[in-house]
Amino acid sequence: MTHLNSLDVQLAQELGDFTDDDLDVVFTPKECRTLQPSLPEEGVELDPHVRDCVQTYIREWLIVNRKNQGSPEICGFKKTGSRKDFHKTLPKQTFESETLECSEPAAQAGPRHLNVLCDVSGKGPVTACEFDLRSLQPDKRLENLLQQVSAEDFEKQNEEARRTNRQAELFALYPSVDEEDAVEIRPVPECPKEHLGNRILVKLLTLKFEVEIEPLFASIALYDVKERKKISENFHCDLNSDQFKGFLRAHTPSVAASSQARSAVFSVTFPSSDIYLVVKIEKVLQQGEIGDCAEPYTVIKESDGGKSKEKIEKLKLQAESFCQRLGKYRMPFAWAPISLSSFFNVSTLEREVTDVDSVVGRSSVGERRTLAQSRRLSERALSLEENGVGSNFKTSTLSVSSFFKQEGDRLSDEDLFKFLADYKRSSSLQRRVKSIPGLLRLEISTAPEIINCCLTPEMLPVKPFPENRTRPHKEILEFPTREVYVPHTVYRNLLYVYPQRLNFVNKLASARNITIKIQFMCGEDASNAMPVIFGKSSGPEFLQEVYTAVTYHNKSPDFYEEVKIKLPAKLTVNHHLLFTFYHISCQQKQGASVETLLGYSWLPILLNERLQTGSYCLPVALEKLPPNYSMHSAEKVPLQNPPIKWAEGHKGVFNIEVQAVSSVHTQDNHLEKFFTLCHSLESQVTFPIRVLDQKISEMGLEHELKLSIICLNSSRLEPLVLFLHLVLDKLFQLSVQPMVIAGQTANFSQFAFESVVAIANSLHNSKDLSKDQHGRNCLLASYVHYVFRLPEVQRDVPKSGAPTALPDPRSYHTYGRTSAAAVSSKLLQARVISSSNPDLAGTHSAADEEVKNIMSSKHFHEELALQMVVSTGMVRETVFKYAWFFFELLVKSMAQHVHNMDKRDSFRRTRFSDRFMDDITTIVNVVTSEIAALLVKPQKENEQAEKMNISLAFFLYDLLSLMDRGFVFNLIKHYCNQLSAKLSNLPTLVSMRLEFLRILCSHEHYLNLNLFFMNADAAPASPCPSISSQNSSSCSSFQDQKIASMFDLTSEYRQQHFLTGLLFTELAAALDAEGEGISKVQRKAVSAVHSLLSSHDLDPRCVKPEVKVKIAALYLPLVGIILDALPQLCDFTVADTRRYRTSGSDEEQEGAGAINQNVALAIAGNNFNLKTSGIVLSSLPYKQYNMLNADTTRNLMICFLWIMKNADQSLIRKWIADLPSTQLNRILDLLFICVLCFEYKGKQSSDKVSTQVLQKSRDVKARLEEALLRGEGARGEMMRRRAPGNDRFPGLNENLRWKKEQTHWRQANEKLDKTKAELDQEALISGNLATEAHLIILDMQENIIQASSALDCKDSLLGGVLRVLVNSLNCDQSTTYLTHCFATLRALIAKFGDLLFEEEVEQCFDLCHQVLHHCSSSMDVTRSQACATLYLLMRFSFGATSNFARVKMQVTMSLASLVGRAPDFNEEHLRRSLRTILAYSEEDTAMQMTPFPTQVEELLCNLNSILYDTVKMREFQEDPEMLMDLMYRIAKSYQASPDLRLTWLQNMAEKHTKKKCYTEAAMCLVHAAALVAEYLSMLEDHSYLPVGSVSFQNISSNVLEESVVSDDTLSPDEDGVCAGQYFTESGLVGLLEQAAELFSTGGLYETVNEVYKLVIPILEAHREFRKLTLTHSKLQRAFDSIVNKDHKRMFGTYFRVGFFGSKFGDLDEQEFVYKEPAITKLPEISHRLEAFYGQCFGAEFVEVIKDSTPVDKTKLDPNKAYIQITFVEPYFDEYEMKDRVTYFEKNFNLRRFMYTTPFTLEGRPRGELHEQYRRNTVLTTMHAFPYIKTRISVIQKEEFVLTPIEVAIEDMKKKTLQLAVAINQEPPDPKMLQMVLQGSVGATVNQGPLEVAQVFLAEIPADPKLYRHHNKLRLCFKEFIMRCGEAVEKNKRLITADQREYQQELKKNYNKLKENLRPMIERKIPELYKPIFRVESQKRDSFHRSSFRKCETQLSQGS
Repeated sequence: MTHLNSLDVQLAQELGDFTDDDLDVVFTPKECRTLQPSLPEEGVELDPHVRDCVQTYIREWLIVNRKNQGSPEICGFKKTGSRKDFHKTLPKQTFESETLECSEPAAQAGPRHLNVLCDVSGKGPVTACEFDLRSLQPDKRLENLLQQVSAEDFEKQNEEARRTNRQAELFALYPSVDEEDAVEIRPVPECPKEHLGNRILVKLLTLKFEVEIEPLFASIALYDVKERKKISENFHCDLNSDQFKGFLRAHTPSVAASSQARSAVFSVTFPSSDIYLVVKIEKVLQQGEIGDCAEPYTVIKESDGGKSKEKIEKLKLQAESFCQRLGKYRMPFAWAPISLSSFFNVSTLEREVTDVDSVVGRSSVGERRTLAQSRRLSERALSLEENGVGSNFKTSTLSVSSFFKQEGDRLSDEDLFKFLADYKRSSSLQRRVKSIPGLLRLEISTAPEIINCCLTPEMLPVKPFPENRTRPHKEILEFPTREVYVPHTVYRNLLYVYPQRLNFVNKLASARNITIKIQFMCGEDASNAMPVIFGKSSGPEFLQEVYTAVTYHNKSPDFYEEVKIKLPAKLTVNHHLLFTFYHISCQQKQGASVETLLGYSWLPILLNERLQTGSYCLPVALEKLPPNYSMHSAEKVPLQNPPIKWAEGHKGVFNIEVQAVSSVHTQDNHLEKFFTLCHSLESQVTFPIRVLDQKISEMGLEHELKLSIICLNSSRLEPLVLFLHLVLDKLFQLSVQPMVIAGQTANFSQFAFESVVAIANSLHNSKDLSKDQHGRNCLLASYVHYVFRLPEVQRDVPKSGAPTALPDPRSYHTYGRTSAAAVSSKLLQARVISSSNPDLAGTHSAADEEVKNIMSSKHFHEELALQMVVSTGMVRETVFKYAWFFFELLVKSMAQHVHNMDKRDSFRRTRFSDRFMDDITTIVNVVTSEIAALLVKPQKENEQAEKMNISLAFFLYDLLSLMDRGFVFNLIKHYCNQLSAKLSNLPTLVSMRLEFLRILCSHEHYLNLNLFFMNADAAPASPCPSISSQNSSSCSSFQDQKIASMFDLTSEYRQQHFLTGLLFTELAAALDAEGEGISKVQRKAVSAVHSLLSSHDLDPRCVKPEVKVKIAALYLPLVGIILDALPQLCDFTVADTRRYRTSGSDEEQEGAGAINQNVALAIAGNNFNLKTSGIVLSSLPYKQYNMLNADTTRNLMICFLWIMKNADQSLIRKWIADLPSTQLNRILDLLFICVLCFEYKGKQSSDKVSTQVLQKSRDVKARLEEALLRGEGARGEMMRRRAPGNDRFPGLNENLRWKKEQTHWRQANEKLDKTKAELDQEALISGNLATEAHLIILDMQENIIQASSALDCKDSLLGGVLRVLVNSLNCDQSTTYLTHCFATLRALIAKFGDLLFEEEVEQCFDLCHQVLHHCSSSMDVTRSQACATLYLLMRFSFGATSNFARVKMQVTMSLASLVGRAPDFNEEHLRRSLRTILAYSEEDTAMQMTPFPTQVEELLCNLNSILYDTVKMREFQEDPEMLMDLMYRIAKSYQASPDLRLTWLQNMAEKHTKKKCYTEAAMCLVHAAALVAEYLSMLEDHSYLPVGSVSFQNISSNVLEESVVSDDTLSPDEDGVCAGQYFTESGLVGLLEQAAELFSTGGLYETVNEVYKLVIPILEAHREFRKLTLTHSKLQRAFDSIVNKDHKRMFGTYFRVGFFGSKFGDLDEQEFVYKEPAITKLPEISHRLEAFYGQCFGAEFVEVIKDSTPVDKTKLDPNKAYIQITFVEPYFDEYEMKDRVTYFEKNFNLRRFMYTTPFTLEGRPRGELHEQYRRNTVLTTMHAFPYIKTRISVIQKEEFVLTPIEVAIEDMKKKTLQLAVAINQEPPDPKMLQMVLQGSVGATVNQGPLEVAQVFLAEIPADPKLYRHHNKLRLCFKEFIMRCGEAVEKNKRLITADQREYQQELKKNYNKLKENLRPMIERKIPELYKPIFRVESQKRDSFHRSSFRKCETQLSQGS
């Protein structure tokens, strides 16, 4: 670092200097829910185990933080979350597209006036339009436009203007990249905390019965019927009035505030529709059965008045007396179930339990959370109906109006579940159980996140707990139906006792009303009853005893009591439960006491020093218990003297169940044993020790401990998870604690390590436990992150024999800093041990050494690394499978080790021992080879490899903060090399290395690690600043070379900037690679670089511009890589078809794609829709590239722009100046892509700024659903938001399988209903992004122009720059950008004007076009800029040639094309602009003396007249045919100026394409091509070029109208004429190729061939073989289509449309043939025209004439408009049919059409067969179809009349033909055949063949003139019946078995028909067969002529 100048050093420090350590070890106090943490009672010395547990629960978290890595939120707005205020700083960008939307008035309804088309060709007198223009007010002019300024100053001013008000952070504007790739986000694990399920708040409001006579007591609890389990503890509530409370005053010594609660918070982890809230009501004990006591409640009504009042008073007095006497005893009274299914009404809950499992523990957070938890997001959330939890889970008040009476013999829980199951089925138990009317009102709601004044189940106040509240809420402990896997984090030690049944049936008579007194004793004396039983309602908080409710006169009562006890922390053998049984006398007898003692029973709390829980059946002793009874269990009391008297002879008569909910008692044998043995090592114990039921001596201790370590993993998963933190702490302690047991050193390291590995394996493999998106088990992750700390190595080692020292009491609070003093004191103790212990032989010194070796405590990280290295077999496999866990342990222990070290020893190289570094190297190598090995295996292993790869990356990432960086870099190098060596599959390899590098590069010191301050600055310091190179740097060629190399990925660069070099290498490899799956890898690669740059851009440490310059310099090689990838970038031209920013409808946009003006890559300059890659590829070697998709391209481009924005501009200019022109062109191509890439897409679609944003909203939705279904807290939601998408780990998505159908989650639409504000904000940001991106592109172009002014190749460059500029003008741009862009354009015109007009003809045209477009802008700013630019363009053009004919021509053509195409075009604005230009020319004093002003004026008038045409067009916007006619006329009027005619033909093509009339569009282009060919053949005479329009005849006979014959035609060499880009050979080819494409789309494949016949010779002449390949492949496709689709193709349908009525103006009495899409039915076109003209004239004035008879004008209403529409068919003479063989030929080049009108001589249209005539009308049109428009006027009309017999002949011919076609069809179509047959031989065919024969053939006609017809019809019938026979035979072969009958029927009908016809068919007219008979010559047979006879002759014959 010595070479650095001071600035660099300072920068490096600002970015987080290296000398400090990155990792900070912090102690964070645990968040405690309660005001005081839950702790054991004070003043008791605790067991080591309890002490450890408590210690674990209350000690602080130890977290290793990164100092410089601000949380992602602080780093600017790395994640969208914190972008919320950012948008307020952004200026609003104005886009014309958006201002238009606001201002567009609503379309007027009502009839519109149809403008009559007059002759358009007359352009009004010039003076008129001149006056028109002058009458307008010009816009404001730019002040100094006409001042003379040097080009350099002009550029400077522009640059300064561009530099102001720029957005500093480009990435802040860019939508944050899809998080699927963001592997570098390591989710912070959820902090371990107490588990809470879905919480519901139940408030009891009132409890009333019909009569109120005594106090009643309610208790509520939750029950799950399906699981048959009580799922919560009881909540007791007293709702009595003060009067009734007074009855009991004697029995309530005190009332604790906590017992006043009336609302309870229940928690439900597994919601289900089977959960019931059961309310039980008790009353004070009184004499009588429950039924008797309940009688008053059912009989008396308070409303009865008088008598009842007395009764009630009497009852009250009674109640008061028994309350005073029996107040402390209760009896059961009533109960009521309340179903909660409506609260948990997610239909999904009905699914199988297993399915729920998959939902629960797998939330991506460490706790099992389900459905409703999402409500923790806010209180409000659950009132939303969509929330998976009950649509009515608003606060709902329920009323229970009837209660079930308790049955004395059915009180147990078993009975309750039976009742509930019945109730669930029929929702009533009325039939069997008596009900009591009453009213209980309660309120159920979702518990809010924060509840004021709430108590935990241990009665601890929860924060916030205000002082003054009287009634608290109580949290009710849940007893989940299944395991909940959440480690304990609070001290809880509760015991629940459930007395169940007592059997005293055989006992003496006195035992009838039985109660049990329950006490928790710590000794046998009566005074030893402990006040640890939780009280009920309205009483003390803790009691010493509690009584069960009494069932009257029942000797074997059931109990339902729940006794909740707070267990003492230290339990001894003396603690036991004591049960005393009493008989209660309800009647008051003189002198008798209330209680009569019946007996005792007890249950010791500990058995073998372990808590006893479970079900017991205890015997009952009938007399006083002997001393020391409590040392034994009641069943196994040794014989006493005197003996104990037992009920039932010591049989069990009392059933009881005991359950513990404790975070200190493991209730698991394996864990119990392990903890006990660990403590025996740590503290003073006397051997042998007792563990469960075995005794362990000191000698056996080591063996037993090893065994118990190995067995740990066999314990049940639930207890293991509950005590996970403690278990792991102990195991880590054992692995480093030096041990001497019985004088032998004991080493548990390996066992402890293997046990940890086994536990990690079980946790990862458990289906019930959740993992994060990197597949890490959440429990382990949170353990490492929060809980793990270096094991405290005990100072005092347990010694053999009599251990003396106690563990250091401070050890829990200090932080195990192994200082030298501590070590020496250990050695001292060791010495003492060894000398006093005869077992240790040898001298002091020898012993000393040995002890020293044993005792010098090992470092945990070294031990762990060693164990990882030496592990083998399965253990090794598992270690590396879950390497992340061990890596994180290593890192955390290393961080603590460094933290504890003496700060002086801070050289990284010496921090860790060499052995440890070797181990690390080994581990990294092993993991790498493991990854490579997995990747070679089949797919399943890839995911595993990916996870290991990510873990390894994070590990090295962390090591960079702890170890010597050179060492870590070496590891990284090894990793890369090793993977390359072992993997052949490139995508996988690159993908792995990419994820790996992406993580490393996210390091907060990434920039410093890359020595970014050492890169060569503009001032050359060589890449490796050695002295020699610095001396040589004065030589300039070296410097140039050096600057060029800065933009390439050189090996020096890779050495110096190690990580970046690696990343770029991967990126380049990914972009260059091919093969399947590579595009995903390319996306990853680009995304990695993008996220890296984005993080720099938004890093507050990198705000200073000088820092950004340095960073950009570091990334310069990326520019080289991007340039190389140019051909692969997504081609936005294809994606974005809107060329003329139409704000048009979708269909317009759809169609627009088809007629791209990209004259098929031929015209290099045409920017309209030129595929850039096309141009680019021509300069590149031909290679199949893998294209990047749009998003990836966009991400890559934004990186490029960022570098260009932040790099040193002078450096960029120097670099550009040295580039060869091919490279420069590539840069321009790149900028061209950038322009399209960052085009502003407008507010409507602002949510599609890129597909990712939409995807993101879907993800959000999915996540929301997931959260609802699995319900997790706000915290979880936050964490998940930071986590990338879960698609990569399928496991996480499984729980969404069922989301759609079963949740009530619906959306209005996919856009996730963004609010208007959000949409506005997005639009604001994307508008600023578009503006900033384009300004960077503009800066770049200025750099290119300035750098290349010195070069010679500026002409080609100028074209490129212009192309990009014009293209950017073509996009939707903000006014800010346009202002700067026009300024740059003006500078260009000033600087390179002459070049521009001479060389860049095409660019000049496009430029005029765009500038003119902006002249019609509605924004004043844009307009004034555009006018100024256009005026300068004319002025400089005039200056160059003193005649600006060319610009004139181009402007005129531009206007014509604008007018024709842009639907949003506004002529008012454009007129205003023309006026402004006129004003400029008048104010331009310098030019007044030249002809310039007059020429300008002439041009403007010309433009104005074109505008006039447009206005006309606007009027016909709604009538497509009329519009095309108008455009056709305008085009015709330009016959004299080919450029303009061409433009209009293209406009027409465009319009046709939008309407999907592809054939017509193609014809327009063919006409355009013919026009070009005419002019080309005048200019140059090449044999390969078509000879004018004649050559096009085969394509269409209409093309001849393009031939140039008129005298006034301009000669093509005149200036400015035929100068357009199309009047070239490539232009011609382009037009034809486009036409071919359109013909192909329209299905006219034969024409495609004709078109290419003209193209191929030109291509051959130019030797364009690649294009020829393409052309021939297209031809092949066309011919294939002909072969495959021939008869399936649909060509047009034709209609004759006649207009009648003066309302139609010019159209009156005009007839047209309309071409409509195939299969258009008559009603469709009729409806369309009627609706359209109805709108014009009013529906009541339009009438459609339904028939096709000639219209008599005199009979029509003059005020109406009539339309006659007739279906017509193409008509061919017979000679024509010889040439028109194919289906295509019969549908192409059509000029004649026919329709038929049936009539009878009487005037009816239809009549009998013998009187039915027919009129055939043949129409001839002006042009042949298809033409350049879809309606053509009729120019000739002929009519022929057929006599009835001729009609019959025609019909029979048609029928026969149908039969013939059906018979010969290949493959045969039985259905078709049967249909035709049925119509021919079917019995019921009306006017069928038989009838025809009978009418015309029955007898020979009298008139000899009809002989011929008669004979002809006879022959027709002959052929007909023959065909019928063939058809019947063919059908026989085709039918299936089930159609036999049908076939017989057909055959029968056929034979019948044949018989009937035979006589008529066989009768010949003899006269016809006489040879002498001569036919008169004038009788020509109408069927053998090419046309019919004229009407008159026929009618005369017919009459």
